[in-house]
Amino acid sequence: MAKSGNITKKKLNNTIFVVPAIALNLVFFVYPFIKAVYMSFFNWQLLGERKFIGFSNYLNAFLDDKFVHSLIFTIKYAVFVTPCLFILAFILALLVNHTFRGVGIFRTIYFAPVVISLTTCSMVWIWIYNDLYGILNYILVSLGIIEENISWMSSASTSLPAIVYMVTWKMAGFTMLILLSAFQSVDEQVYEASSIDGAGKIQQFFGITLPLIRSQVGLAMVISVIGSVLAFEQFNIMTKGGPSSSTTTIVHYIYSTSFSYYKFGYGSAMSMILLVILAVLSWFEFKVLKDPTE
Repeated sequence: MAKSGNITKKKLNNTIFVVPAIALNLVFFVYPFIKAVYMSFFNWQLLGERKFIGFSNYLNAFLDDKFVHSLIFTIKYAVFVTPCLFILAFILALLVNHTFRGVGIFRTIYFAPVVISLTTCSMVWIWIYNDLYGILNYILVSLGIIEENISWMSSASTSLPAIVYMVTWKMAGFTMLILLSAFQSVDEQVYEASSIDGAGKIQQFFGITLPLIRSQVGLAMVISVIGSVLAFEQFNIMTKGGPSSSTTTIVHYIYSTSFSYYKFGYGSAMSMILLVILAVLSWFEFKVLKDPTE
């Protein structure tokens, strides 16, 4: 009887600790999601009558040239930034995946930009890219690489690569950390056994390391792609979606539609479309990079 009472008390204590997390999720995630789905079927303005219009918001989204353009630009940005970020992170992880004096310092240096907020990074890099007093133009002109200052943020052809470079510099350390933990999770005995069989370093890397860390690579890729598709702050601060909306991402367009024009129903519908796109991309990446043994 006493044992049963202790079990009940333990379950009650566990429930007490879990309740705050459940409450936070219900208030800040579950309810807003359900509300957004509900709003997406209405002509939901800030003021006035809220009229049920069914799937009209969803249909209008695909007929909206600005929405389609922002979606295409977002995909273009993700295609550019994801490989750059992942390749740099992979190289950094390989460089610090060793035990040598000072390796902790290098790991800290590579990871340091991650702890800086994206807003702060964007503000700093605006100064670096400034066409009048930016340090980048000063260095390039001094080295004779360019003859006159470049207005990096004035066109999509220069602003997109500039922002890709900034985001790669900032976020590579985070992906590096995931890959580094993956490298270090491989048992050394596996390498020792393969060495006895005559496998070299390159054979070990492609035949042992990469197959064993496929799941972690998949996780890093999914996080990178999701972060790229949800890009907002860097473009909102550095280009403000310009010039002529050429660098407007899908999240930026949803934000401006909802909070500048107060079309909450239409903005909710676009958010649901974005959610479906992210779910499909994540599923596809996990499917491709899934460990065949799992």
